Parts: sequence; structure tokens; C-alpha cells
Amino acid sequence: MLVPLLLLLLLLLLPLALLRQPRSQDASLCWLASLQHRVAWGALGWAAAWQQRRLEQSTRHMGQSQQQALRWCLQGAQRPHCPLRGSTDTSTFRNQLPLTKISQAQEEESGEQLPPPTSNRYHGEAFLQATLLGLAALKKAYPEVVSPGSTARVTPTSPWPSPLPWPGHALGHTSPPGARDPGALLLEALRCPGLRALEAGTAAELMDVFSGLEADGEELAEAVATGNPGAPLPRRAAELQEALEQGPRGLALRLWPKLQVVVTLDSGGQTEAVAALGALWCQGLAFFSPAYAASGGVVGLNLWPEQPRGLYLLPPGAPFIELLPVKEGAQEEAASTLLLAEAQKGMEYELVLTDHTSLTRCQLGDVVQVVGAYNQCPVVRFVCRLGQALSVRGEDIGEDVFSEALGRAVGQWPGAKLLDHVCVESSILDSSEGSAPHYEVFVELRGLRNLSEENRDKDQD
Repeated sequence: MLVPLLLLLLLLLLPLALLRQPRSQDASLCWLASLQHRVAWGALGWAAAWQQRRLEQSTRHMGQSQQQALRWCLQGAQRPHCPLRGSTDTSTFRNQLPLTKISQAQEEESGEQLPPPTSNRYHGEAFLQATLLGLAALKKAYPEVVSPGSTARVTPTSPWPSPLPWPGHALGHTSPPGARDPGALLLEALRCPGLRALEAGTAAELMDVFSGLEADGEELAEAVATGNPGAPLPRRAAELQEALEQGPRGLALRLWPKLQVVVTLDSGGQTEAVAALGALWCQGLAFFSPAYAASGGVVGLNLWPEQPRGLYLLPPGAPFIELLPVKEGAQEEAASTLLLAEAQKGMEYELVLTDHTSLTRCQLGDVVQVVGAYNQCPVVRFVCRLGQALSVRGEDIGEDVFSEALGRAVGQWPGAKLLDHVCVESSILDSSEGSAPHYEVFVELRGLRNLSEENRDKDQD
């Protein structure tokens, strides 16, 4: 309640303050923007501290918090003839409701005309918590990013799960209010050489932005020079052209020398895109994802922006989360699930979610590894997705194993950087032509020039 009251008070007091101050119009606008910025971050800091206290309490009483989450799911269950109405015992819950693959859950719910397993209707609080705590953590790790005009978003989608109750420019964002056109967003970012944080919906989307920037760089520089839109900035346009002429590697820091961090949302499967960005356009920059999103919902909170690889706290609130142990070296799962407090460090688990819309214990297919603990809650990192495996002769090669092998193979080409890849079995493409079953790999690479015959032949190995 305090955040809306503070904003209302600001709206009431600012006109009076401006009338009493004998200032020029420009000075008044500058002062107003500065005050709005301080008030916005002050309100955000208070709200984040409140969310942090709630998180501390829930993670210190893991069993009670998960029991409350399960009770909430059962009380709000929309499935007809629910066998567990009124019962909140976790053992009964797991014994009565079978595990369901996410594909099966979607088919069942489409027939019953129910929302998907992680409907946004009840994720508002989880989204807001992830956003507030993520912004607070980012400010702590990189204090300069909160300065006015220090952050720009270059995609229509935002990496923050929840929109804030005030305009982004109050927090120092340079993005035009309400802008949805990717070109306009990128152009506004290019006009600002002092950026310290770059935001994009996902790492894959940001790769598309940089690819488009290379293709349309001359047109964008011309628009900056002529002031279309905004004031003409010929000097900045010359800086853009010089940065683009030096190639893609390290481009982001040449465009924005003060840039510190890239903010994107991790939804699993973004590891290769982040690696490609870090190896090419965004060399020398840190990456931060405020949350781990799966099947349309937030299931993990990132409180550690300084960590090079995304670490996520699995909170004990709704949706109700279980962990299904994954047997080493295979995609075969154990028979029973574990609660969050039962997770063991170093072990890998598949995430299982249950919510109130369908009361389905849905196996997401996302595999995480426990790397630590926050109070009684596990801290995890994303490993791979189950079901994404290759098998032409029964070998069952997982996504992580294949990606690692492909990375080593690409490393044999001097200067090559892997941007993206697709691997399919030869039977799917009908391209065996009498040969033994095999895999066909299509790769997008950068940095390959003047390959020797020896290196050229390596793509056939």
C-alpha cells in the first residue's frame, strides 16, 4: 500500500513545488526528473526490502511454506471431481495424483478448456517479487546502472517479469515510453553513449538485435546524424560508424564504453545464446537474468548478479515445486519426488510444478543441479532439458552432451565462434541416400576466414 501512496503524494506535491520555485523551464524539468528518479528508486527500495523480509521468513520455514503453497493449490483447484479437496497432506497428494509430462498436461487441459499449468492469473505476486528483488540485486552489484539515462531496452519484450507501477524513465531508462518498434528502441539506445546496462527479453532476441545492427548500421548511423528522430548528433553518428567498421567482436563496448551488464530473462535453453553473445558482440560484459522462467511462470529467483553463471533460488511459495531425481547418464527418472528441503547438493533434478488451475503434477523437462542453499531452500543452475535427445542407433545422446562435443569441434577452427546450431537425424531429412543412419548438423559460425585445407576437412569428421 505504501508504494501507491508515495506515488500519489509525489503527483500532488510536484506541481506546488514547481510553482514555488523561480526557475527556468529547463531547470525545472531537470529538477523534476531528478526528484522523480530519487522517489522511484526509494519506493522500489522499500518494496524490495519488504519482499526480502518475506523471502527470508518463507525460506527459513521451508516445510510450513511449502505446505501453505500446497493448501493454496488444493483450495483453488478447478479440476472437476478433484479427489483431494480438503486434504493437504503431501504424502496423500503425491500418492493420489500421478506425474504428468508437460505434453500430456497440455493435451488434457485443451480438452477440458482449462488454462495451462502455470497460468499468469496467479503469478502476479511471484512476478513482482522476482522483479523487485532482481532490481535491488542489480543496483547492489552495479550501483552506476541506476543513474538517470543509464539503461536502455532494445527489444519489445522486457527481461523483468512484472511491469512496475511507474514509467521506466523514472528509473533512468532511455527507452521511449510505450515504444514497441525494435528499430525505434535500438535507435534511441544508439543515441546514448553513456549506457551502463542493456536490456533485452532473451539472449536469443539480443542476438537478432546485433545481427540487425550489423546489417543496417549505416542507415541507423545516418538517422542519428540527421536527427530522425530527435536532435541531430553528427559526432555520435561518426562514433557509431567507426565502431561498426571494426567488426562484431567487442562491438557493444565500442558503442557504449561504460556498459557493464546485459540483462536478459533466462527461460532455459539460453546458455548457447549467452555464450555466443559473450564471445562476440558482448565481450567483457556481465550477464544477469533476474529470474528463471519455465512454462510461462517464474520458478527461480536470481539474487546474485555477480555470478558468471546464472544461479537461482527455488522459492517455497506457489506454484508448488517438487524435485524428481534424474539418474546419472540417462533420462530415466526415479519413481518418487522430493520436496525442496530434501534436495541434496550436487544432485540433478527435473522440476515438477503444481498449481491451482488444473491440479496437475506437471514434469517440465527442465533439469537443474543443486549447487548450494539459501537458508533451507536449494540454489540451482540450469543443466538441460529432458526429451531433447538424439538416437539413431539407440545411443540416446542428451542435449548437454551433444552441445559440449560440438563446442570442442568448433574449437578446432581458429577464431570460430558458434552462434547457433540445429542437429537432426538423417532419417528425418530423408538424406541418408543408402548410407548408415547419422546426424546432420547445421551451424551458424562467425570468425572463419581463409581456412586451410586441413581445417576445412574438419567439418566432415
